[in-house]
Amino acid sequence: MNEIIKHKIKHNVHRAVVSVKWMIFAVIVGVIVGLCGTAFYFGLSLVTVLRAQYHWLLFLLPVGGLAIVAMYRLLHNEKDAGTNLVISAIHSDDELPLRMAPLIFVSTLITHLFGGSAGREGAALQMGGSMGNALGKLFRFDEKDKHVMIMCGMSAAFSALFGTPMAAAILPMEIVSVGVMYYIALVPCVISSLVAHGIAYSFGITNSLFQIHGIPDFTIAASIKISVLAILCALISILFCVMLHKSEDLYKHFFKNPYVRVFAGGCMIIVLTLLVGDQSYNGTGINIIEHCINGTVRPEAFLLKMIFTALTLGAGYKGGEIVPSFFTGAAFGCLFGNLLGFSPTLCTAVGMTAVFCGVTNCPITSLLISFELFGYDGMPYFLLSTALSYMLSGYFGLYRSQKIVYSKYKTNYINKTTH
Repeated sequence: MNEIIKHKIKHNVHRAVVSVKWMIFAVIVGVIVGLCGTAFYFGLSLVTVLRAQYHWLLFLLPVGGLAIVAMYRLLHNEKDAGTNLVISAIHSDDELPLRMAPLIFVSTLITHLFGGSAGREGAALQMGGSMGNALGKLFRFDEKDKHVMIMCGMSAAFSALFGTPMAAAILPMEIVSVGVMYYIALVPCVISSLVAHGIAYSFGITNSLFQIHGIPDFTIAASIKISVLAILCALISILFCVMLHKSEDLYKHFFKNPYVRVFAGGCMIIVLTLLVGDQSYNGTGINIIEHCINGTVRPEAFLLKMIFTALTLGAGYKGGEIVPSFFTGAAFGCLFGNLLGFSPTLCTAVGMTAVFCGVTNCPITSLLISFELFGYDGMPYFLLSTALSYMLSGYFGLYRSQKIVYSKYKTNYINKTTH
């Protein structure tokens, strides 16, 4: 009996020590990555203001692209796989170099300064993941614990930059292997996310809470309309993923040299911007999302944003894919609402959530981010649209290293990567 009691005490003490360990290191990751994420936020804000003031900076985009390629080659990281490498490092022990953090930091700022169409959260995942991995190495963690540190870093960076700590805590656990959640990382990711969010908030960074007014009652007719929107958003998410992957393949096919590739891509963006007549589709396009929330959008906006983003990222410029997916979903949702005469504001919010879910295959994160961005009043619409978009978007995704562990259509173990 005494041996059993000693055994139980020993195991409980071990669990307590492990729990305290993760709390401590989650705080450390949250502080360090949160500060870096905050600096990244202010850097992006600065270059966005500069580009808005000096439109001629667009014509330096090809030169900026050459600088990005040169930096990656100088640091022997020319085969960088971006967020795909971060995801694969969690489930396949791939090497995740610390130099990824400063490279993606500077190259994303260059892309945004000169008018490339890209987001910021994808860059945050790379930056946070590489820093988390470096801290794991510094403290001599084993491979499994380093995976948790990578996810902590991803949560902290996403939370600091986007101001959605709930979604940030869950995203790294959900995005790596669809159908399997790494619950071991739950407490560390929650703590690092909250700490990073607190640091960002102390510097005056708050999330963009969009107000949705006049939400219709959730009736059968309303649910049918939202279901149609969700189905269309699932198709758009597939199209967006295909465009991003195919553009990269086509660039590499026609332009073997990365310097020529990025220069040509920059020239294409310049020409397309001049044809459009303004720079609404360069950068993140957050201002256009705000217009969509107010019910105004150009009919072709969602398609143009996908084209701009595919041309930018496919050529070798750096940044994220998540905010462009928000833009695309918001623009299409607003258009859908205007055409049907059904609350364009609500349709904008639903479109953002549904397309995000379709391209990331993360329904729980999508639902949480909808609550953090738009409040809880539209819950039935977000719940329905997220579920439908997840199911109907198939096995496509932004990140080719993401694994679909269990089928979306049957209780089958499939363990396949996304298209």
